[in-house]
Amino acid sequence: MWGRLAKAGPVQRRYLRRMALSSVFYVAAIFAASRLLDREAPVSALGVVIALMPGVAVLGMIGALARLYLELGDEYLRMLEVRKAMVATGLTLAVCSVWGILELFTPVPRLPLFWVFPMWAMGLGLGALVNKLTLGDAGCA
Repeated sequence: MWGRLAKAGPVQRRYLRRMALSSVFYVAAIFAASRLLDREAPVSALGVVIALMPGVAVLGMIGALARLYLELGDEYLRMLEVRKAMVATGLTLAVCSVWGILELFTPVPRLPLFWVFPMWAMGLGLGALVNKLTLGDAGCA
């Protein structure tokens, strides 16, 4: 992995830096919210702000991805990234839609919306695997 990072171009390094910062903020915000907030306490403005901080980090991750797509000058690398996003989006839509229908008609447990973005992010990994399997080593972006 570190060898690939050393070979990464400036666009990918900026993306990784943005994603790392957003990820660290996300983990810290989740930790802070879980320690500072009491779900049984009355709603307060400060509590809402603290609860929204992990969401701000997710927005940072989405922004990092958007900037990657916009900054990638190489059309082939951009296509690989878009393919990964298509796989992730298809997987997320399929799971959420099918599970939502199950929730309507059966007593299965509810899928918390919190899991939609992590599911999509895992789908990016699956998309990278699809790229690798269909395009060989050239598909590793």
